[in-house]
This record gives sequence, structure tokens and C-alpha cells, in this order.
Amino acid sequence: MSFIKTKIINFFKLIFPSTYTELAVFLFFIICYGILGSYIALHYRIIFDSRIPWDAYFSFDNKSILMTGGSFERHPLSYYFFNWIREFSLFISGGKMDANFRLTLAWLSNIIISLSIVQVFKYLKNIICVPLWLSVLIILFFGVFSTNIILSFTPENFTYTLFLLSLYNYYAAIKLRKEEKTPAIALSLAGITIGGLTITNFVKVFIPLLFEKNLFRDWRKFGNAVFRTTVPTICFVLLYLNRIDFKYQNIFSKTNQQYEKFSNVESMPTWDMILSFFFGGNILFPGFIISDKHNMKGFDFKGLYMDLYSSTFPYFFVAILLTLIIWSYCKNFRNKWVQVIAISFFIDIVIHCVMRFGLHTSSIYGGHFVFVYPLLLGWLFYAYRSSPKIMSVLTLTVLLLFVYLLANNLFRMAEFFWFMETYYQ
Repeated sequence: MSFIKTKIINFFKLIFPSTYTELAVFLFFIICYGILGSYIALHYRIIFDSRIPWDAYFSFDNKSILMTGGSFERHPLSYYFFNWIREFSLFISGGKMDANFRLTLAWLSNIIISLSIVQVFKYLKNIICVPLWLSVLIILFFGVFSTNIILSFTPENFTYTLFLLSLYNYYAAIKLRKEEKTPAIALSLAGITIGGLTITNFVKVFIPLLFEKNLFRDWRKFGNAVFRTTVPTICFVLLYLNRIDFKYQNIFSKTNQQYEKFSNVESMPTWDMILSFFFGGNILFPGFIISDKHNMKGFDFKGLYMDLYSSTFPYFFVAILLTLIIWSYCKNFRNKWVQVIAISFFIDIVIHCVMRFGLHTSSIYGGHFVFVYPLLLGWLFYAYRSSPKIMSVLTLTVLLLFVYLLANNLFRMAEFFWFMETYYQ
């Protein structure tokens, strides 16, 4: 009984703040995001409008996700998860899809994103052992990323994926530090939840296994790793097939349709979409474009999209940040924790930048990888912890990036509020 009690306590300590500093971080962001999300939910209908299935802002599919879980070929098990989210929100709102319904959805997103930031803070503090003041700077920088701001009130797959991936990376880092195996049960749970919300993330669950001690030198350990990979894969496949009544042919046909639809956009240069949307838009808001949309059932509405960057400063910002990230990777190349993070990020780069899937709207996919930036920044500071001059230069650089990011994103959010005031009251 004491063993089970210990496991439960450790589980809650892993997910929730377990120290006063972690609690302070959580409360700070939940208050900031909470004020933002509450105001939007109570004064505007943009978070959820039953007439608008998709594309009200930045190509998020709020209604579609909440009502159906999204397309089964990309989000195979999210149908079940969002059934709970929808029913809980309806319970709180008394069965009405009104302001209280939107407020509940916003606060669920707010809590999840705040917990995601706590997970990154825990990683910086407990795995990398970054000094507290520096962890706070990095976490403040991370907290004003456009992805976190938008997802803090958006009921979408990406909101919960960001939390699950941040949590799992912290958990896997602990296991690697202790030189322990990740149990098959934990891998199964991670695979079903992370891969169930977005199927392309399923493979990320198994990346930490590649760096377990002596994995490729001991055939028994390798065989055990294969077993621990096979169990969650079988569980996931069976649940996936059950979701679609074992009509597996639909997976290939729908996947091909989605790929053709989201990978053949020629209206913008590829390099610019990569910088402005994939590497930039999920961190630094670009300008916005308003477009005319309709719901296929006679209702017209306005949609808001991110535009390409239109001045030199945003490109300069992205270039500096990417330089720091690449620098961190090269400096810590032999670091297994860094390799886990980098390989996970590389998967998203291949999907969106090489295969071009959803590249024109890749800013919305930030929930799959945006946590990589603060972690790699943390490892860069760790690599130069004995070099005061370089530490000072890096700190000043991140501080300047933070100031510019905060100013830019506050300005763009003011434009977002104008859009809601004009079209979504």
C-alpha cells in the first residue's frame, strides 16, 4: 500500500508545482493568462462560436476539435479526450454554450499552459541546474512566446500536446539522469496520450530509449527496449483501429488527401514561410491578415491569419535565436539530454520544412516543439557556466531578445483585440 501511495505522490509532484518557487511560477502565469483568457471569454465569442468550425484565428479549429476531436488520421484518439473537455465545460455552464462555457474552456487551457511552463522551469532547475535568477529570465522569455499566449485561452490539440510533451521530456530526463529504464506502462501512457492527440508525435515517445546506458552493447537491454517499444505500439494501433472500426484503408486515403491539401501552397517563398511561420511565428508575432470566410452552411465570418514578416527586425530576432539554439546543440553535442531534445525538434523540421506539410500555417504547430527553445538556451548557459564573460554576453542577449519579444507581442495582441472588438463581440 505504501508503494502505491509513494507512486501516486511522486506522480502529482511530477505534474504539479512541488516547491515554493515552482508554485510562484505557476501562480504568476495562471494569473496573467487567466486575466487575458477570462476577458476574451466574457467579452468576445471568438473562443467558441457554434457557427464557426475553423479558422476564426490563426487556423485553429476550436469548434471542430471540441465537437469531434478533429480529423482521425491526424488526431486518432483526441475524440475521446475532448468529449470529456466538452462535457465538463457544459456541466459548469449548465448545458449552455455561452460565456460560461467559453470561460471554462479558457481556464482549462490557462491551467494546462501554466503547467507546461512549470515543467520547463523544473527541467531548467532540476536537470540542467541553471541558477534560479537565470531560470526565471528564460521562463519569462518563454512565457511571452506567441504560442503560449494564444494557447493559454485556445481549446485545441496543441494546447494539451504542449503540456504532455513538456511533461514527458522532463520525466524522461529524470530517468536518464538516474540511469533507469522508462517502464512499458509509462511509455504506453505517453504514446496513447501524446500520439493520440497528434499521431506524428508518437515516435517522439521512444527517442529517450536510444540513450539508455549500454543499450547497444547488451543484447538483453536491447531486447528489453524492443519489448518496451512493442507494447505501447500494439496498444496504440489497436485503439486507433478500434476508433475507426478497423477500416484501416481510410487512414491512407485521408492522409494522402490531407498531405495534398496542406503541402502545396505556392503563393509564398518557402524560405520565408520557414522563417516567418515555422521558426518565427510560434515565438514572435508577425503582422496579421484578415480574410473572408464561410462555414459552408450560409454563415459568413472573418478569419485572422499570420502574415510574413515585413521588416528587418523580426528576421534579425529569429536569426539570433536560431544562432543561439544551433550554438547550444553544437556545444553540447555529446550531451544525451540535448540529443533527445534535438531529435524531437528535427522530426518537426522534416515534417513541416522538408515535407512542407502545413508550412504556410506552421506557426500553429508550435505546441509540438516550442518548449525546445528554452531548454536548449538552458543547456547553452550550462555549457558556459565557468565562463563569466560569455555568460554575461548570453544573458544580455537573451534579455534584449525578451524586451523586443514582449514589446512586439503586446503590440500584436492589441491588434488582435481590435479584430475581436470589430468582428466577434
